[in-house]
Amino acid sequence: MSIDCPASCPFVAGRLDELDFPLGQLHRLAPVASGGTAPDGAEVDETKRNLLKLLAIVGVVGAAGGGLVGGALQYAQPPVVGIKSFPAVQLLDTDGAPLTASKVNAEYNAATSQLHLFYYPLTNEPNFFLNLAPATPGGLGATNVPGGVGPTGSIVAYSAICQHLGCPAPAIAYYPPGTCTKTFNGKTTKNLSFYIHCSCHGSTYDVTNKADNLTGPAIYPLPQVELLWKDPSAGGDDSIWAVGESTAVPVNGHFNTLQGGYQVPSTSQLVAEAPIILCQFPSP
Repeated sequence: MSIDCPASCPFVAGRLDELDFPLGQLHRLAPVASGGTAPDGAEVDETKRNLLKLLAIVGVVGAAGGGLVGGALQYAQPPVVGIKSFPAVQLLDTDGAPLTASKVNAEYNAATSQLHLFYYPLTNEPNFFLNLAPATPGGLGATNVPGGVGPTGSIVAYSAICQHLGCPAPAIAYYPPGTCTKTFNGKTTKNLSFYIHCSCHGSTYDVTNKADNLTGPAIYPLPQVELLWKDPSAGGDDSIWAVGESTAVPVNGHFNTLQGGYQVPSTSQLVAEAPIILCQFPSP
């Protein structure tokens, strides 16, 4: 049985379009008089409003979080340690006394087999200190070499880290005349029997010519430390200082010779060390 009741029947609610929305969706409605309709603009979609609020909050949090992450990454990346320029550092002998050219000529020469190392310009950058003057007049040795200081220009210093894979002294060492029977016809056509040689992989360097390469696998010379000799004839005190370094190539393991470690103090003392000698050279 059906009852044909008009819309004005007291027990049948009239349909309101304002209530026609999906289940679970929130709307806020302005009060509606019985039988009336909601005024224009009175309806607010709470679901959309909440969604917009949520997106706004996520955006703010994301921006803040991005800043925090960026800041965290900035501080997580360690700062570059190093110095801005080459310092002037006075060299000391193994006994702690100031190193002078007179002492060097009396104590060291091309035949000296023991290594003498000093650190410059950073505390993790060792260098060879060499006097290439002959042990006896007319003997094997070299004078007036490029970068050499002292009365005969025979005192030089080179990095003691191989330019191939970074083997440090004593694996890389100075070989005095007669240490190995190997000789080299260098680029300067000099027949050399004393040199710096690395026992790790066989790289060899010319101590008489800016540590240029005699044999590979290294393809770069050893960086040369710039020495300053305070000549007594010019009013100096005969002391020897490290004041710079060749910048053509950096010390192996450093993108820049001045970066990657801490500066040495105002003096750097020679340290004596026994070399590792292996007369093994790569095939030509």
